[in-house]
Amino acid sequence: MTTKISGARGRPRTFDVDRAIETAMGLFHARGYDAVGVAELSEALGIKPPSFYAAFGNKAGLFERVLERYATGDANVFLHARAQGGSTAEVLERTLMRAAQLYPTRNGAAGCLVIDGTRNSADPDARALASAAQRAGRDAVRDFIAIEAPDRAEEIADFVVITLFGMSAAARNGVGEAALRSFAEAAGRTLRREFGLT
Repeated sequence: MTTKISGARGRPRTFDVDRAIETAMGLFHARGYDAVGVAELSEALGIKPPSFYAAFGNKAGLFERVLERYATGDANVFLHARAQGGSTAEVLERTLMRAAQLYPTRNGAAGCLVIDGTRNSADPDARALASAAQRAGRDAVRDFIAIEAPDRAEEIADFVVITLFGMSAAARNGVGEAALRSFAEAAGRTLRREFGLT
């Protein structure tokens, strides 16, 4: 997707919105929502602040687009795991192992953007957007579990989500892939042993 951005003179230049969202995603993920200002975003995207506001409304508007992209891409560990099929336990185990692979620091970013991108943020709009994305992710996990275990779907979804939150925080504190994989394997065994998933 491209948008024409008017300059002070000459022909409008084409602005690649998709590329801008990917760039902003990297910045928000690496440093958190509050630490990235509109001036820095505009410079990174190659546009001036008025054009930034014209394209996204405000910083929260861009963050909303970033979260939408993040939720539909490879970083959505549950979506990725479910697409490969398998039993409930296999999909959830794969979800946790995928998190162990993706959450350690890569290209200056660690953890999950949806979980940690607005941690301690002073912006209520950004916090609300992240909370909505977190709820949507948890609901997707719960609805999937409910196919096999409707009576315990809420409890098991809480276990999975809390595990992911902990893994994200650990990764942001420097815990590496080997330790996260070991933890994910233990959590997977708990899903089978304590919750009786197959």
